[in-house]
Amino acid sequence: MREKVKWFVMIMLLGTAMLSGCGAKQKGQETAILLSDDGVTVDGAAASDRESSRVYTGADLVYYMEGQGVTYGEGTEEDAHTPEEAARHTVVTITQPGTYRVAGKLSYGQIAIDLGEEAKEEETAVVNLILDNVDITCTAAPAILVYNVYECGDDDKDTADRDVDTSAAGFNLILADNSVNTINGSHVAKIYREGTTEQDVAEGKAKKAHKYDGAIESAMSFNINTETEGNGKLTVYADKEGMESRLHMTINGGEIIVNANDDSLNAGEDSVSVITINGGTLTCNSGYGEGREGDGIDSNGWIVIRGGYTIACANAWSADSGVDSDRGIYLEGGTLLASGHMYDEVAPDSEQNYIVLSFSEDVTPQEWILLTDAQENALAAFHAVNNYSTVVYSSPDLEEGDYRLYQVSSVTGSFRGGICTEITDYTDAVPLQYGFTHAGGMGPGGTGAGRDHGPGGMPPVGDEEGGSGTDRERRPELDGEGQPWADEEERPEPPETDGEGRPWADGEERPEPPELTGESWPEPPEMDGEGRPEAKEDRLPENGRMTEMEPSTLFSLTREQNQFGAITEAAESSE
Repeated sequence: MREKVKWFVMIMLLGTAMLSGCGAKQKGQETAILLSDDGVTVDGAAASDRESSRVYTGADLVYYMEGQGVTYGEGTEEDAHTPEEAARHTVVTITQPGTYRVAGKLSYGQIAIDLGEEAKEEETAVVNLILDNVDITCTAAPAILVYNVYECGDDDKDTADRDVDTSAAGFNLILADNSVNTINGSHVAKIYREGTTEQDVAEGKAKKAHKYDGAIESAMSFNINTETEGNGKLTVYADKEGMESRLHMTINGGEIIVNANDDSLNAGEDSVSVITINGGTLTCNSGYGEGREGDGIDSNGWIVIRGGYTIACANAWSADSGVDSDRGIYLEGGTLLASGHMYDEVAPDSEQNYIVLSFSEDVTPQEWILLTDAQENALAAFHAVNNYSTVVYSSPDLEEGDYRLYQVSSVTGSFRGGICTEITDYTDAVPLQYGFTHAGGMGPGGTGAGRDHGPGGMPPVGDEEGGSGTDRERRPELDGEGQPWADEEERPEPPETDGEGRPWADGEERPEPPELTGESWPEPPEMDGEGRPEAKEDRLPENGRMTEMEPSTLFSLTREQNQFGAITEAAESSE
């Protein structure tokens, strides 16, 4: 009897050891993934090619293939890629819940997360993906793509609300302490389900199998978090949208820069999605590459800002907004700078004060706008990363009262992205005045976007550190934090891009650029009768007219009067 018990115990121990060897992890442990063009390792061993493994390589890249017929999908020639290009990519697939720390570089690759269809309803189906000095380029699809994890949210339009809790989301993107991470991603145009017929297409009955617009794309709600120090950095380059969630997206921290051809952030469920910003420093550059439209932040439901610093800049060529939502923009804390050629109305019952400024002429990224109190004590200064004519500024320090506005050539203080506070000095102040005021919505206020820029729009905002607290010369170049460079700082070269605005991967052959002629420049946006970009009619509030008044340099901000238009340089007698 003792011998039987002994052998039973030995068999159980052996079975436990075998399970451990197959990749079973204790709760709280991390799986280490090291990316390399020479091969991916998992916990120090070569990655498996078996789909049953926690992490495996070898899955086919989902992409929009060239040369397909009308029953294949809705992509254009610009969306299509060759099988040879797709085959260059290494797809690293995570199949089980857990925490995965990723480091290293893939010149052609993708991290895919797929825990299976049933994961959507399973609260334990959670993946924490820690980016610890990662550099991933995917030229034919998103660089990070989440298919199936737990969905913490509800897409019921009848019960939808702007206050959502995504703390239990099945995907958490975590920026490691002291890390610098770069994601270069593409998109996948809509591909129909297999078996689609021409009649299905003609009748509008073709169903979607795949469509992914973001360089970082999630079919489920997700969070962006940091580790203890909260100083992890992430820079995204996208040939379409930057970071996209089908349902909700919550940003809790980090230093994040998104350079996108279209919207920098997008949440796509109509009348339901919520983009929430609780902390960190976020810079959205929707004028990157060759895109000719794009909001800084776009939610088909709500946008809620509760903390951090948010610089959201729309495309310089289009009548788009820094922040755009279908159901309301709510400012409950934090600091916001939202620029563009359109004002999408902030909810009037927002908890925090805000000011809307509409300029008679475009303001360039090199121009600092300074806000002072009535006694000319400097309070804040800001600049965008793209040309703009309308800007929304909000801060916990913005109280009802009288303010003055200046254009300055340099400013010294504490910088967070394109926002400067704790100002100790500024130079060459030119007072500004306004001629219209209105408490309701107002339309675009500029004279056209991007007039001084050729193909490619504004340059990308990089991820190198800029010098805080240094004087900056008039019209300086911008550093990686969206701030002008100090004279002594070395400028890094921006990444080269291919014909579709995507960064080139290492070793990829570059064609010779075409010779530009006078007809090669892109068409500017259509203008209205006053020389402004045509507005999106469905975004203009019904009470969009402003009231003309005597020009004044004193901006009297109240909850009822917070929008000022026709801003120009002040005449000497203005008051």
